[in-house]
Amino acid sequence: MSLRQDIEQFLYREARLMDEHRFEDWEALWTDDGVYWVPCAHDGAPDTDVAIIYADRAAITRRLLRMKSGAMYIQDPRAELARLVGNVEIHPDGDAAARVHSTFNITEFRRRGHQSWLRTWAGRSEHHLRQEDGVWKMAFKKVLLVNSDGELPALGFLV
Repeated sequence: MSLRQDIEQFLYREARLMDEHRFEDWEALWTDDGVYWVPCAHDGAPDTDVAIIYADRAAITRRLLRMKSGAMYIQDPRAELARLVGNVEIHPDGDAAARVHSTFNITEFRRRGHQSWLRTWAGRSEHHLRQEDGVWKMAFKKVLLVNSDGELPALGFLV
């Protein structure tokens, strides 16, 4: 496969794993020093500004354990998710690394009792990928939600 096809397949697989709540498989996509960041401000900095999510590798694991435990009220019941990934731009960074920019649109459906609702989430992602033993892994993921600096409901899923 070409670099483009390889990286696009990685992004599509990541999206599917998140949509299917396959937390262990999604966690395996990360490097040991990975960082997952969802800032509030589009021009924010991780060391000085409030974040919706800022997680190093240990915090990613703790978040996923909570999500798998069933103890997160927002995940009872779990949302049905469908995610589209597009506008993929790949910037190679040496032989075994790349910076990738893309857009996403997530449709979330929830049902609680007799109520149900449908929500749309949209934004841009920046991935820093590198190969480890010939396999692409995420060393960094930044997610900019379109409405990140507005009022947000609780995120009971991965973005």
